[in-house]
Amino acid sequence: MPSLARIETHTLGKRFRREWIFHRISHRFETGRPCAVIGPNGSGKSTFLQVLSGFMPPSDGTVSYQLDGKTLESEAIFQHLALAAPYLDLIEEFTLEELFHFHTQFKPLTLTDPQEFLERVYLERARRKAVYELSSGMKQRLKLGLALFSTAPMVFLDEPTANLDAQGIAWYRREIEAQCPHRLVLIASNQTYEYDFCEQQIAITDFVR
Repeated sequence: MPSLARIETHTLGKRFRREWIFHRISHRFETGRPCAVIGPNGSGKSTFLQVLSGFMPPSDGTVSYQLDGKTLESEAIFQHLALAAPYLDLIEEFTLEELFHFHTQFKPLTLTDPQEFLERVYLERARRKAVYELSSGMKQRLKLGLALFSTAPMVFLDEPTANLDAQGIAWYRREIEAQCPHRLVLIASNQTYEYDFCEQQIAITDFVR
């Protein structure tokens, strides 16, 4: 049975120097209710995800986390969260097999066999290649696969189809929609086709002071 996750923000805000990136966001994110954070480039979507994921402290307001009804401390959130984002790098010197074994020491996957995982992300022919040898689209499928097939109950995706071709976008849509019913899914995007299945949407520009 999947874990039930909840994130609640209360008047959450983040500013750099004197400029508010977003201000006074109060919202509840839950398992089974995928949410999109939308807005133009540079509007603060990535910053919002980084605050929610604990990478960056808020300037105002609070974030609380629950898993199966139990409160989680913000310092522990990362072990329950899978994140794929442009600002998170892969270890370029590892082969795909080496990266799989290294990654799963810290973030277990539902696909425990590296061959099965690489087939699922259409990278089985590159299994002995180093990450730096991959195209940008192949790297993006790898990032998404590590997030989508993790056992973490929460999944954050930032610009998920960046560098993907039409086939890769179709693969993303198929895999993410299968995850939505049993995970807390949050997607930062300005491309409608990346999030039009989300039942909740937050326009980050509505929270600029």
